[in-house]
Amino acid sequence: MPLLTTPALPPGALAHRPQPDIDADGLRLRPWQPADRPAVLAAYADPAIQRWHCRTMTNDEARQWIDSWPLRWRQETGAGWAVTNQSGVLGQISLRRIDLTEAQAEVSYWVLPAARGRRVAPRALAALTDWSVRQLGLHRVWLRHSTANPASCRVAERAGLAAEGTNRSAGRHADGWHDMHVHARLATDPPQR
Repeated sequence: MPLLTTPALPPGALAHRPQPDIDADGLRLRPWQPADRPAVLAAYADPAIQRWHCRTMTNDEARQWIDSWPLRWRQETGAGWAVTNQSGVLGQISLRRIDLTEAQAEVSYWVLPAARGRRVAPRALAALTDWSVRQLGLHRVWLRHSTANPASCRVAERAGLAAEGTNRSAGRHADGWHDMHVHARLATDPPQR
């Protein structure tokens, strides 16, 4: 018999709530603000972020990217947060695709070069997946990353997202198609501490 979990929020429930800040083990996830544009520009100018996220951004594109997140929240299709501490923006994490009907979401993240090596991504990912399960009632939170990116494998594992398998030739990158590892946390999995 399957375990019962918190029911997912019904479609329409997110649109009427403000997007919250989330505590992340000494970090704060907060909605993007217009003043964060320099951090977004710096991120998408970084060769490592470009490699895995396959894009660069102009100043106008960064503004549009930041401006798109509140609309995506109201449309219940996505939610993005700046990962911050007292020094400023360290990275980003998002529910890049939310499906309340199916009670699942896909995560993406990046960390600015100066913040790497401090477990920023796993702390943010663990907090976001826990929040998604507890507050949104999602059954499944998942991510995919290139098999050529072992750092993302470590982030997912440290955050409690189990490895599930490989999607063959499923992600297009600047150097061609990559096989993609899939990791997920289910509502029935224990939270990562």
